[in-house]
Order: sequence, then C-alpha cells, then structure tokens
Amino acid sequence: VQLVESGGELVQPGGSLTLSCAASGFSFANFAMMWVRQVPGKGREWVAMISWNDIDYYTEAVKGRFTIYRDNTRNTVHLRMNSLTSDDSGVYFCGKSQKSRGSRTIPRTIGEYDDWGQGTQVTVSS
Repeated sequence: VQLVESGGELVQPGGSLTLSCAASGFSFANFAMMWVRQVPGKGREWVAMISWNDIDYYTEAVKGRFTIYRDNTRNTVHLRMNSLTSDDSGVYFCGKSQKSRGSRTIPRTIGEYDDWGQGTQVTVSS
C-alpha cells in the first residue's frame, strides 16, 4: 500500500486549497479513505472520510467548508478546502480503512484506518 499526499502550501486566510492523495497497491474502490490533520504537540484529528460507496462525513469544524471526493478511475482522493482559517493549518494525511466493501459498518474513526501517507503541509497565514 502506498499513499502519497500533495497540494499543501501557504495560503492566506479565507483562501482555498485542494489536497490530493494518490493511492496504489490495493483495490482502491473497495476501501474507505480518510483525511486527518496534525499540528505540533497534538494528536491527529480526523477531518473527513468517504466510504467505498461515496458516503462522506466531516468533523464539525469543517462542515460546509471542506469537501472530500474520490476518483476511482485514477485511484485518488481529494480534499477541497474553502474559507481557510489559521486553525486549519497542519500536516494533512490520507489514510486507508481496514474494512472494505461489504462490511456491515462504515469506518468513521481514526483507529479503523491503518495505512497513512507521509503528509502534506498546509499553512494558513497572512
């Protein structure tokens, strides 16, 4: 399994950014994917997830501003981020679920995801 994030950069408050995660080494369409973020001194915070059948969930802090979507033809998952604030700064990681299509429940917690990429830095600052 390999996950490679990209798209992080310095952006001004109120700006927008789209992160991408390229996946390989597994049957991408059959797994849920999650974006999490981490700031120095804190643990990882889940941001958004999308299931194998395109059901998406968001943490309260990003609802209405972030959109997660996937392209199963390209084995990629993206995070569109609008109206960014300094609180959105951090290293963003994408992860693959342990459960796959056919599971009785959709994995919604960080602990249900095992493989992670190396992360991409997002800095929101003027």
